[in-house]
Amino acid sequence: MSGAADAARTEPTAAERVRSVLVRAVSLSLTTEGRVYDLIGVHSVDGKGRISLHPPAGSPLAAQIATAPRGSLAALLEFTDVTAVRARDRVRARVTLSGWLAPRDPGGDGDTVRLDAARVTLRTAAGGWDVGLDEVMLAEPDPLAVDEAGMLTHLSDAHEDMVAELVMLAAPQLPPGILRTTPFALDRHGITLRCEYRQGHCDLRFPFPVAVRDAAEAGEQVRRLLMAPQCAHHFTAHG
Repeated sequence: MSGAADAARTEPTAAERVRSVLVRAVSLSLTTEGRVYDLIGVHSVDGKGRISLHPPAGSPLAAQIATAPRGSLAALLEFTDVTAVRARDRVRARVTLSGWLAPRDPGGDGDTVRLDAARVTLRTAAGGWDVGLDEVMLAEPDPLAVDEAGMLTHLSDAHEDMVAELVMLAAPQLPPGILRTTPFALDRHGITLRCEYRQGHCDLRFPFPVAVRDAAEAGEQVRRLLMAPQCAHHFTAHG
């Protein structure tokens, strides 16, 4: 993608969202033939988005993989992306990868297994769609992905005034009766706020004028949004 096209975007691509969810995740749900595992801290993701599992020796999963026919085990991995702050409907996305688990070093002493992915699916409030394996490998996670949880928590706890001012910028287009507003998502292209009503909620998206490269630039862009007399934004209603 050209630099000009990238600069004009206001949202991450589907492949970038997948990579960001994977790099943030500390847990996953694994479904194999007849078994479901909830795994915490036993996977890793390399620079191309490829997933490896590190089950403890002697665990049921390790045994199941070791005895799988033809040396590989059909598997479905699901990662759930949840916002770091308290909000209504905190799940932002689910990423599902299906394929086969096989020893990374067949015949070796290591317990690491790799996922040979066949399909990647992204589901959000907007719908669900398949994401090409090549797209996922070529994409990069958002530069704020790892820091986002701390940044959202800081905004929620220490900068309620800034959040309120952003909402005021969009107030003429919003339905009345907002009960609470929470910083819901943050990426290099912009910030999303969740406005909750007695019934349902809506998301306010404020694109940054320039895509950011790190947390410091993101903070600066949020402050610039407050100084912009005609700040760009759009909202999506839910429920």
